[in-house]
Amino acid sequence: MDDQDARQQYSREPTLDDLQQLCRHLNEAGVRYVIIGGFAIILNGFIRTTGDVDLLIDSSPENVARIKKALLYLPDQAVREIAENEVAKYDVVRIADEIIVDLMHKACGVTYKDAGDHIQHHQAADVRIPFLKPSLLLRTKMTMRPKDAEDRFFLEQLLENEKMEGRATSQERSTSTFAAMRFFKNIKKIFLQFWNRKE
Repeated sequence: MDDQDARQQYSREPTLDDLQQLCRHLNEAGVRYVIIGGFAIILNGFIRTTGDVDLLIDSSPENVARIKKALLYLPDQAVREIAENEVAKYDVVRIADEIIVDLMHKACGVTYKDAGDHIQHHQAADVRIPFLKPSLLLRTKMTMRPKDAEDRFFLEQLLENEKMEGRATSQERSTSTFAAMRFFKNIKKIFLQFWNRKE
């Protein structure tokens, strides 16, 4: 693991373009995956940084083989070091290349199979990207890390606001009770417009 640790020092923070390129290669290879972690949080309107791309995946050897093929586009081809059966053994397998990609068999007990109906797709230019919906994304954030505590608070507020919106009358929708909810929606709208903007 010494080589991987050394390479991780030279990995850079992933951008939206990196995510789009990564998902294009994963889709072309037929990989079964869903985006969780920082990018999924950002998509829902919480603007923060993230140091890696978290993929919740089907950890079967054939799917990991597809991932290995897909990630060969990264310059160091660090994915070659991953064995097809390795992801099923560990909850997280880190690929530290130009960007860091974490392959996750489980995230706080949530598996790819659990994702099922909890996947929402977003279009970024010509790439269709699967993200985990907030309701199940919240379950992947049950750790002691301060960043996960912040994410949990955001997701809990988002889900509560959505619940309130569903119960609200048209008059109530115009009150300050829904200011935060409208703010989150506007941020998400701006984020998606920025992401899809092409010169």
